[in-house]
Amino acid sequence: MEKVKAKKHLGQHFLKDESIAKDIADTLNLVGYEDVLEIGPGMGVLTKYMLDKPINTYVIEIDDESVTYLDANYPKLKDRIISKDFLKYDINEVFAGKQFAIIGNFPYNISTQIVFKALEYRNQIPEFAGMFQKEVAERICEKKGTKAYGILSVLVQAFYDAEYLFTVDENVFNPPPKVKSGVLRLRRKEDFSLPCGEKLFFNVVKTAFQQRRKTLRNSLKSLNLSDNLKEDELLNLRPEQLDYTEFIALTQKIEADGV
Repeated sequence: MEKVKAKKHLGQHFLKDESIAKDIADTLNLVGYEDVLEIGPGMGVLTKYMLDKPINTYVIEIDDESVTYLDANYPKLKDRIISKDFLKYDINEVFAGKQFAIIGNFPYNISTQIVFKALEYRNQIPEFAGMFQKEVAERICEKKGTKAYGILSVLVQAFYDAEYLFTVDENVFNPPPKVKSGVLRLRRKEDFSLPCGEKLFFNVVKTAFQQRRKTLRNSLKSLNLSDNLKEDELLNLRPEQLDYTEFIALTQKIEADGV
């Protein structure tokens, strides 16, 4: 059948370079799980390399035209094409609590939402790899002390070791995006449980970065910190000056403070 036409409203930019697709497929080490979920496979340029691996590859695709194309061209995907919106779908309808990896050439307009959704399933996702807009990939992997470092950096790095792998040029896509792309890999930490309340940790990080130019003493006012805790030296810092371990320590102090 004819090739799928890229749809702007879905943020589709189809990768044309086979060697890059293979390199992305090779980023996963395939250890500790039997299943991989590819998000937004389009016409399957990455999928074909995943199907060569000793792993059960599933794909989730919102575009009906792409689903029809995949169904016609990749018989190995039979009964493994999920025609749904990843952001709205309960993935355990397929994986039922099992461990699985995520891979993809992610639509740039929803890529950060994909990461946040994956974090919700972190107990089941030991590995996550794929292509993002370059600045988003860099932000996820960024260390403290820079403008790019933010909520996404802290929350991802609290649970995963994040590694920026390589940059991809605009001209290897159809249509070419207006920005460069970056491929990253996340590998879940051996101990990824937090020694503090997870809900409070997420709240502290998000609240802190909402006013990132202020010191934590000012940006965390809404948490009603005690006068005693307000004297803590950590609160003299701005949020981008703390790494995830320091945010965990801060959350523990807030917990002990009775919040």
